[in-house]
Amino acid sequence: MANRTNEQTLPGEPLVYSATARKFHWAVAALVLFMLPLGFAMDNRANDRNIFDGITEAMYSTHKLVGFIVLWLMVARLIYRLSHGAPRAEPGLATWQIAAAHATHWGLYVLLIAVPLGGWLGVSFYGARDVFGLFSLPPISPVNQPLSETVFKLHKAGAILIVLAVAAHIGGALYHHFIRGDGVLSRMLPNIRRKN
Repeated sequence: MANRTNEQTLPGEPLVYSATARKFHWAVAALVLFMLPLGFAMDNRANDRNIFDGITEAMYSTHKLVGFIVLWLMVARLIYRLSHGAPRAEPGLATWQIAAAHATHWGLYVLLIAVPLGGWLGVSFYGARDVFGLFSLPPISPVNQPLSETVFKLHKAGAILIVLAVAAHIGGALYHHFIRGDGVLSRMLPNIRRKN
């Protein structure tokens, strides 16, 4: 891991993530919080209500485009994390809390790469790589529509796991800020002061 930089340390505060790491975090967070409800609404509209119209097509195109962006942002974010490291843990945390935070963080890294990749694989199998009629995602498999059904089921299950992991991540940050009053939240929001 790389040494911590001055960019990660604010006077009188615990170590925080670098400005670049924070930009990656909040960009991905915004896209994921947009894409998850869009994906579930799209699935409901197409598969539960059997509505296939211009709105449904636009939802699918948006979902594919945003998923593709999230995939490559996460790959770049992972490369940055592995090459630059992360600040040390907030002082005073129990070992189990540090382990839970690491498990949640790395679980989100895996899911936020695997689930978009699974979506790309699914649309390749299905033969529906078109995005807004402007371009098509590159194929990563030959067309095999029966297999696409299995891939899309796994894609949806992965999306549900992302919802659970994001809820745990947000819940943990809010718990640390409002209940414990420590500096965990200020690692990604340096202008937020600890409560204690």
